Amino acid sequence: MSAQASTSGEGWGDITPDAARRLVVAAVEAFAERGYHATTTRDIAGRAGMSPAALYIHYKTKEELLYQISKVGHLRSLAMLSEARDADAPAAERLATAVRRFVRWHAEHHTTGRVVQYELGALAADHYAEIVVLRRQSEDAIRSIIKDGVRDGEFDVPEVSGTTLAVLSLCIDVARWFNPGGRRTPDEVGELYADLVLRMVRAPG
Repeated sequence: MSAQASTSGEGWGDITPDAARRLVVAAVEAFAERGYHATTTRDIAGRAGMSPAALYIHYKTKEELLYQISKVGHLRSLAMLSEARDADAPAAERLATAVRRFVRWHAEHHTTGRVVQYELGALAADHYAEIVVLRRQSEDAIRSIIKDGVRDGEFDVPEVSGTTLAVLSLCIDVARWFNPGGRRTPDEVGELYADLVLRMVRAPG
């Protein structure tokens, strides 16, 4: 995806004006390719077809760009996991839905996913604290589904918190290895992982 490419589905549509959005898309590309610390503001501006001076009109620092990317990505994750948690369905169905959607997003948007999940350590302390809250809320959504399943006899897990972390780690890691040219589509990976997770929690059937 280039900085001029469509941003539909990535979550950047709400970022305005267009120049600010182009900078975010360019930053995602650069951070994923080179890593946050090896990327310069000149790299980002160049990918967006702008001058370095123009970047500072919209973002005071490179870290502000990372924060914007992290916040949007984590809010999207929280929204999809919370929707699955709150659905009127058995725990097994809700967990499968959560995993399927979460994995599919990390596959479809693996470049963004790598930045969102693996560059947290570069955030400023206040921004890091804010993102950690969102991560914990996402974790709580999965934990809640698993607890419901244990309570209702759908799941049999030795330890809910550890199982929650295992499920999330499995899903998030997709962004690291997914290859669009590989033999599985994002939908297929989502279905595979949903099945694996249900086996992990020992759901009947």
